[in-house]
Amino acid sequence: MEIDVRNLHPLEIRLLRHVSPGEAVTAQRLIDELDYKIGQCNQAFSWLTAKGFLEETDRKFRTLFELTELGQQQLEIGTPAQRIFNLLKSKGPASLPEIAEELALEKSDVGSAFGMLSKSGTCRMGEGNKAEAVAEKAPAEVLVAAKVLEKASVEALDESALDEEERNFVAKNSKKRGAAGSPLKIIEREEVFFALTDAGANAKAALLAANITGEELGSVTTSMLSSGSWKQASFRPYSLNTPSARLIPGRRNPYGSYLQWVKDKLCSLGFEEFDGPLVENEFWNGDALFMPQFHSARDIHDVYYVKNPSHAKQIEEPYLSQVAQTHENGWSTGSRGWRYSFDHEFTRRQVMRSQGTVLSAKTLPHAKVPGKYFGVARCFRYDQVDATHGADFYQTEGIVLGEDVNLKTLLGLLKMFAEEVAGAEEVKYVPGYFPFTEPSIEVHIKHPVLGWFELGGSGIFRPEVTKALGIDVPVLAWGLGIDRMALMHLGLNDLRELFTPDIESVRMRRGN
Repeated sequence: MEIDVRNLHPLEIRLLRHVSPGEAVTAQRLIDELDYKIGQCNQAFSWLTAKGFLEETDRKFRTLFELTELGQQQLEIGTPAQRIFNLLKSKGPASLPEIAEELALEKSDVGSAFGMLSKSGTCRMGEGNKAEAVAEKAPAEVLVAAKVLEKASVEALDESALDEEERNFVAKNSKKRGAAGSPLKIIEREEVFFALTDAGANAKAALLAANITGEELGSVTTSMLSSGSWKQASFRPYSLNTPSARLIPGRRNPYGSYLQWVKDKLCSLGFEEFDGPLVENEFWNGDALFMPQFHSARDIHDVYYVKNPSHAKQIEEPYLSQVAQTHENGWSTGSRGWRYSFDHEFTRRQVMRSQGTVLSAKTLPHAKVPGKYFGVARCFRYDQVDATHGADFYQTEGIVLGEDVNLKTLLGLLKMFAEEVAGAEEVKYVPGYFPFTEPSIEVHIKHPVLGWFELGGSGIFRPEVTKALGIDVPVLAWGLGIDRMALMHLGLNDLRELFTPDIESVRMRRGN
């Protein structure tokens, strides 16, 4: 079969001409002999293997050791053990703190190095807790260390080329990760071996017969035109049948665009945006919302605790005292409270924000009356991940304050979210219960594939919430799953598609 070699890339041509049938071809060989870069090696291997001109024959894994910055420093001035031995030989006995100060070493490094010297019998702890050298020469471990560091300064050390003493040293003084504090860094490499196939040998013969070298020009530069050197050059042929390169224009992430569109829509309706940290304390995440501290939703199985720091330093007054009294006896809200002793230690415990309503609570003490506020809040909740649930999700959260706002106002807002923002055609309202609102309403929408599901909760804040935070007018509040609204709006059937790593899926799906 005749082989058309005219459209081979120069990287392929030079490789085929350079190697012979039966020879092993590796990336390192091409780097050394053809001055290829590693990326060029990978391209040539990929293209020629796809064409059937090369085939993989073997794979070998190698463990190499490279000198770190600390290793280079030890090569120049010596390892801690070597420097300690030399110091004791030249200046006589010294305490370990004196050695650390003299050599500018960490006390821990001095302790471990002296321990090795002492174990080898070349140093000992003498009178007055002072270390002293008792041998004429440094121990073998010190000499091996110097030898290994010297070798590593020339080229990376191959584990298979080390003797037993050298292997013992590198095993104790090398790390794969966090190698800054170690003289050697572990590098694991996989070397792939290729060989010419029969088709590859035929392609090589065709290249030689056609006198194609791989040095042919693919384009003409201004300097070539100026000097006229192009006249003596050979050019690569152009194929008019070669498909053009795929043009991939930049585009915003569709879910990110949707979130921005929601924000723009609410701002156009006169809402002000609020925001806050992802880490909150139990006070704002639940206590300020009149959620009792013994509520099941505040268990470790429902929220994520922060390990360090585990507690906030303090809670803003007078809100802490007013909320605490509201929980205990109702304070001056007209309520009897939850009738338990408020835990001031528990309220400072830090958690990942589990609901967007925390932002509404933090906004109340500084809110204008009348006023309209919203936020798009990232929340974290221990949940089973499926088509409509996530452990990391977004809520659109908001409040409307005013003397004249009422349940009818709230239902109008929920209708706007369900129909205009989510794009749902079927909507229903279901009575709900939340510790911080009365009445409480859940809004449900019907997805064409997933069926009915809850979009979120809403209601009118109870006086136990608003009065304790300095507000004495009705406050409408809602917290809706904006991820679920995006399912409808973007035509998806699974929440996980919003965060897919499939870049093609993201490219094809357009946001607003």
